[in-house]
Amino acid sequence: MKYLITNALVVNEGQQTQTDVLISGERIERISPWISDAHAQVIDLQGNYLIPGMIDDQVHFRDPGLTYKADIQSESMAAVAGGITSFMDMPNTIPNTLTRTLLEEKYQLASQKSMANYSFFMGVTAANLEEALCVDNETVCGITDDGLYLEKQEILANNPEYLEKLFARAETLVALHSEDDSIIRRNLSHYQEIYGDNIPVEFHPAIRSSEACEAATKRVLEIQKRHNNRLHFFHISTGAEAKLFSPGPITEKRVTAEACIHHLCFTDADYPSLGNKIVWNPSVKSAEDRLELLKALEDGRIDLIATDHAPHSLEEKTGNYMQVKSGAPMVQHALLMLFELVARGELSLNTLVAKSSHRVADCYRMVDRGYIREGFFADLVEVAPSNPWSVTTESLHYKCGWAPVVGRTFQHQINRTFVSGSLVYEAGKFNPEKSGKRLHFAKIR
Repeated sequence: MKYLITNALVVNEGQQTQTDVLISGERIERISPWISDAHAQVIDLQGNYLIPGMIDDQVHFRDPGLTYKADIQSESMAAVAGGITSFMDMPNTIPNTLTRTLLEEKYQLASQKSMANYSFFMGVTAANLEEALCVDNETVCGITDDGLYLEKQEILANNPEYLEKLFARAETLVALHSEDDSIIRRNLSHYQEIYGDNIPVEFHPAIRSSEACEAATKRVLEIQKRHNNRLHFFHISTGAEAKLFSPGPITEKRVTAEACIHHLCFTDADYPSLGNKIVWNPSVKSAEDRLELLKALEDGRIDLIATDHAPHSLEEKTGNYMQVKSGAPMVQHALLMLFELVARGELSLNTLVAKSSHRVADCYRMVDRGYIREGFFADLVEVAPSNPWSVTTESLHYKCGWAPVVGRTFQHQINRTFVSGSLVYEAGKFNPEKSGKRLHFAKIR
């Protein structure tokens, strides 16, 4: 199939250019101010933005084992409706993805169910180091502890001895969740003495505090310096952490970091109105933290943007503090939330595209994705500006049926999404026959 996209305002590689784009099969065949092809289906964007699809390197699609609240099919549909064309999924499914056999089973699921391009992280715990180190760099995005635990319910950032062994031997990208569990336990104990289990949600950022994040991130960085392994930090949430990283070309960095949508768009001032719906780990913190994260995105200290899409049932988001599960659905609205930041002058449009697509592809050394270039896969999104609409429960594609942005009005709208050359989403409708592709990566990372 050929598509000729005309009158597009292409935002790509720091430029905004009025041009045409010709798609042939899975890839971009030609980019030029004027293209004619009698065999192509013409799509006139009438000056709307055409951007490379967002690549989300941190999602929890819950498949297999937790499909009562999400699965690969439902969440990939929500993703493409939101302009996300590729995702990388975490290993905390049931069973946890701790063997190459289980990992390949998830790839098989995605090949049958996913509308977006996909990759899956191998989980790493105290018991599977040898297995985790055997993953294929060219077909697996990396290894991670996100959502998993070692002994004493601790994440890897709290086990320096284990990190030394892992970093000394890892030849693939290692991505970590970074919070200090001992500080969190101390803070939690303090508030439990006052409130029992009924701790007001407003104290969540005091329990999962900035101190806990900074202490763990510093510890992990010190260990990485001794080994110079390829390390990526998920969901940096504090201004203090952002100051620990340096700007520079991402292809030369051995350590990279990301910010998540919720830490860029919510603050602790939102807890009274949104309550448990914005409980994430790491927590949403202060307005000052949010602004410092935005600054770090612009100056290159933070390299990319992700969602940490983590749907739960509404029942799992209710109850007392000790009962509520952390996380919320985000993939359908993340890109639009970033465009709101652009409209407010808090983020440049070129930075939005770079951090949601270009730099993600660069960070993972992704093959032929993340840019609008001739010969690259056609993962493209049309965004219509000045087209306000309000989020309703009925408009959601998340299987869990709720989102913290219900009731919000967005000024932009996703009109079309192309995944590997296929028009999978158009004017609110899906093409269910089209499926995403397995992502591939450079061998040396």
